[in-house]
Amino acid sequence: MSTSFVLLGLLLERPKHGYELKKEHDHRLAGAKPLAYGQVYATLQRLERDGFAEVAETRQEGGPERAVYAITDAGRAELARWLDTVEPPAPYVASPLFARVAVAGKDADGYLVRQREAHLARMRELTAEKADGTPARVLAADYALQHLDADLRWIETALSRLKEETDA
Repeated sequence: MSTSFVLLGLLLERPKHGYELKKEHDHRLAGAKPLAYGQVYATLQRLERDGFAEVAETRQEGGPERAVYAITDAGRAELARWLDTVEPPAPYVASPLFARVAVAGKDADGYLVRQREAHLARMRELTAEKADGTPARVLAADYALQHLDADLRWIETALSRLKEETDA
């Protein structure tokens, strides 16, 4: 995910200052790692430098002065280009789960059983969160649940293959 494009997308609705962008990012991308304020402001500076965003005004609302950023025409065009680009499927497996199993080899069965339990526990948590979550939280939970489900199917396949290898 590119933080730059997410922030541009959030600015498309209306000009916002960094605090609003961080808060909205964390709300809309529920389940994603929250943005650090420093990352928001560093990204805004790069967007401004590249001509994709500009300071529309400064406000002082009972605290420090805050710059309010707006998306530029160049930013709109760049965001449209990004939104129209298909995200290519990952060409490589880069999962800590897979790495542990690959390194452990035939001795990975105990790890896989424990990992399966951890996945099932997380799936129960996510399912409970969906019951009273916001639409963004429900979408994030659905996304995570489907990825965990795919991991579980792979864990079962790996356990089966390890068993076949041991029995052979």
